[in-house]
Amino acid sequence: MSEIQLIEIKEDILSDNKQLAEDLKRKLRDNRVFLLNLMSSPGSGKTSLIVRTIENLKQRLKIGVLEADIDSTVDAEKVASRGVHAVQLRTGGFCHLDASMVDKGLAAFDLANLDLIIIENVGNLVCPAEFDTGAIRNAMILSVPEGDDKPLKYPLMFTVSDVLIVNKMDYLPFSDFSMTSLRERVLRLNKSMEIIEVSCRTGDGIETWCSWLEGQVQEFLQA
Repeated sequence: MSEIQLIEIKEDILSDNKQLAEDLKRKLRDNRVFLLNLMSSPGSGKTSLIVRTIENLKQRLKIGVLEADIDSTVDAEKVASRGVHAVQLRTGGFCHLDASMVDKGLAAFDLANLDLIIIENVGNLVCPAEFDTGAIRNAMILSVPEGDDKPLKYPLMFTVSDVLIVNKMDYLPFSDFSMTSLRERVLRLNKSMEIIEVSCRTGDGIETWCSWLEGQVQEFLQA
């Protein structure tokens, strides 16, 4: 009987991506552009948060947005209508972005005229957490209707993220979502995680989020 050879493809892919991501981070530092990777499940409010962020920060920061979707340009159109440069990446079935995809997207921007680029990653709590995009910071959104148990089900996403935005806080009175339970579960996985409560519908908490993000960008630009 012939011997079967096992080849670990995923391990090789992740190793190659890690090197590409490090190269991309050096490129971003050289060009003084802060890249934020925004992740979440579908419908949590990524595009809404990006629009709110643009409205609050576009007078102080030069912003671009890299939209990723399996298909469609609807989110990029919403963002572009706010007067910022938006680039759409169609992933063709891939459920995540990796560093090589992001690098191709960044080639469509004039990096010399930007301070901040926000990636709207593919809506998914699994695959995007596994791939380093080359971003300076990782952010994730969890919306109240999704439930407070997501750190138990998708721990890697909460481990790799620097900040958690809890969106749709206006829905809290109508649900059994527990912020206390969420905080305990998140901080058990990631003690340094920032947790910011917002409502993109009402605008509550948006200034707190934008203040955190602007502070991160300014610290990066001044380094």
